[in-house]
Amino acid sequence: MDVCGFTIVRNAVRYDYPVVESIQSALPLVDKLVVAVGDSDDGTREQIVSIDSPKIQIIDTVWDEAMRQNGQILAMQTNLAMEACEGDWYLYLQADEVLHEDDYDRIRHAMHRHLKNPAVEGIRFRYHHFRADYTIRDPLPYRQQVRVIRPGIGIQSYGDACGFRVQGRRLRAAASGAWVYHYGYVRPPEYMAAKMDYFLSLYDGRLVLPGQETMAEYAWDLRTCEPFEGSHPRVMQSRIEKKDWETPLVQLKPRWRNSEYWAGLIYKNSRTIRRWMDSAPSRKRKSA
Repeated sequence: MDVCGFTIVRNAVRYDYPVVESIQSALPLVDKLVVAVGDSDDGTREQIVSIDSPKIQIIDTVWDEAMRQNGQILAMQTNLAMEACEGDWYLYLQADEVLHEDDYDRIRHAMHRHLKNPAVEGIRFRYHHFRADYTIRDPLPYRQQVRVIRPGIGIQSYGDACGFRVQGRRLRAAASGAWVYHYGYVRPPEYMAAKMDYFLSLYDGRLVLPGQETMAEYAWDLRTCEPFEGSHPRVMQSRIEKKDWETPLVQLKPRWRNSEYWAGLIYKNSRTIRRWMDSAPSRKRKSA
């Protein structure tokens, strides 16, 4: 069984992405790993080269600054990386997503188990979303995403590259039992503010170039968060030990008695139901 990994990255040093740790966490699972490195001016490419693995294949890309609506440039770059892959399965991670070594056997087992079953088009992972600190977990964002896909059936990165579609629909996916550790909101406040200003500009159409971001103090919203007491991937230990910013003082509640979490979950689910109903008018007629 041949497995090819792929990811995209741009200005990882400027925005303090744990892309090195992300790649290192994927390397034991893959035979090759394609990294689409966007045009950067902060040493991102050199950082990827420094990993010094023969498995890594770098593709240099240029981001189209005109594609600044709904994160579409992220899906475009992801598809470019995917086009350079070859193998029986493709493993995808974003630059702030890391796999835990304790899950390697689960991931390998899931790929082996479903390799010969074409009905399984992808493999799902559960998520730990961290905010402000490595000890704070937000259970409200998306709970699962497909991170292993079957090649050769027309799968494309979708929307802002968080998920995948084939023929306009979601993939038929099996559970891996493994977790993705998402660190997109854990970094020093000044990096966080700049990262979010640039990141949001890929959705709202503003032309915010690296070096032109707002550097205002970032305020984390931790109302829906809960304590995290599990272990982190081994490749993250050095980064965690170097944490040098103050964690916001907040009293985290267990999920079962956090009213902010439950209110957010109800709102999130109601939006999902409305979108589902709006996507198929026939459902409205049947429910009337």
